Amino acid sequence: MSSNKNKVLIVGGTGYLGQHLLQGFSENQETSQYALAFTHYTSPPPQPLLDAIPQALPFHVDLRTGDGFDAISQKFGHPDIVVNCAALSVPRACEMDPAGAMSINVPSALVKWMSSFNNSNALLIHLSTDQVYEGTKSFYKEEDETLPVNVYGKSKVAAEQFIRTSCSNFTILRSSIIYGPQTVSPVPKSLPIQWIDSVLAKGETIQFFYDEYRCPVYVKDLVHIIQALSIRWISEGKPMQLVVNIGGPARVSRVQMAEAVAHVGGHKTSLINPVSALSVDRGVNSPSDISMDITKLIQTVGISPITFTDGVRLTLEC
Repeated sequence: MSSNKNKVLIVGGTGYLGQHLLQGFSENQETSQYALAFTHYTSPPPQPLLDAIPQALPFHVDLRTGDGFDAISQKFGHPDIVVNCAALSVPRACEMDPAGAMSINVPSALVKWMSSFNNSNALLIHLSTDQVYEGTKSFYKEEDETLPVNVYGKSKVAAEQFIRTSCSNFTILRSSIIYGPQTVSPVPKSLPIQWIDSVLAKGETIQFFYDEYRCPVYVKDLVHIIQALSIRWISEGKPMQLVVNIGGPARVSRVQMAEAVAHVGGHKTSLINPVSALSVDRGVNSPSDISMDITKLIQTVGISPITFTDGVRLTLEC
């Protein structure tokens, strides 16, 4: 591997955001100059992904133990940027296995490995969540208190605290729901917009919550944000300690999300049955309003995410 190329490692490269990042970094004129590698946990990595981005080197890594990181050091070298989008992110699964959630979501093995680098000030871009907030008001700011209501949120707060105390060069991105087109190698989980579209297309009435609010973010906007932060670090070399909310510009309920999909997809809005989130037991507490203020994102990174309706349109066009 040529040593003069800047190196980027995507941790969790076979997941939804990870695949979009690999695609985005390989297609962007500036970031396509970087050497790319990614980690995966399920073996082997999906062939369609390897075929689509042949220059990205795959590495099998267990984030709980750190097994596999040494192979990256030997075959790829120490990355200049690590983007960590690996997580146990299904709240109900976290609730059933809190210890497992902590061992995967708090990147202790990853940070320990990064601290062994000769260039130990590599930038860590870590994906956190809007679920670090309690959900009792609207438009949370980064300096607001983090009071998560479930194990998933608690594990992500623990990760943030660990990174703040263990790293000198990091950006923590508190992301809302990420939506957009399917990945090169389709991910097993259902994608929010595609799922709503397919349900409404069947002509069946379905329940959506009217009292749960988020700021969904279009996946390609998130990729552009991560690229912009990466380019800044490579060009300026100034360590950062940033925590930034990542969401779209609008606070939308689940009902409003469904209505937007219905309008774009040409489905009947009468199929959408608004119900309270309190009427359904999902086996896990869910915050009711974790909409976020994204002023800091726009001012710091200089990117304004697109509207939800525009994002839905782009998603359904694919």
